[in-house]
Amino acid sequence: VPYVGLNFAVYESLKDWLLQSNAFDLAKDNELHVVTRLGCGAVAGTIGQTVAYPLDVVRRRMQMVGWSHAASIVTGEGKEALQYNGMIDAFRKTVRHEGFGALYKGLVPNSVKVVPSIAIAFVTYEAVKDVLGVEMRID
Repeated sequence: VPYVGLNFAVYESLKDWLLQSNAFDLAKDNELHVVTRLGCGAVAGTIGQTVAYPLDVVRRRMQMVGWSHAASIVTGEGKEALQYNGMIDAFRKTVRHEGFGALYKGLVPNSVKVVPSIAIAFVTYEAVKDVLGVEMRID
């Protein structure tokens, strides 16, 4: 929920800002080019994923606790397996044992997949809105 909500908020805010300010001369006839929309979607996907990624890392770690062979993957070979009492506990233990950077392990490879996907999804979203004649405004 925070990921998708943040994606839409950033995308719509960036798009509205570009249309109203005509920054970089990107708005033509009060419309943005497809490439500009792709860029807005990519920025939204990057921001949304970066903010929400720690929640995904914690979720995956909590899932792996139930897998008997995950101890060496989650904690490193030869270390005692961690047990979590909930999401906040998993967050705290991850930061305590591995540092804050552990919450962003795998962010770059995941971005290679997610950022273009979100950009294309927003361009498709705009195209479907145009075909259906739907204009959604949040003021």
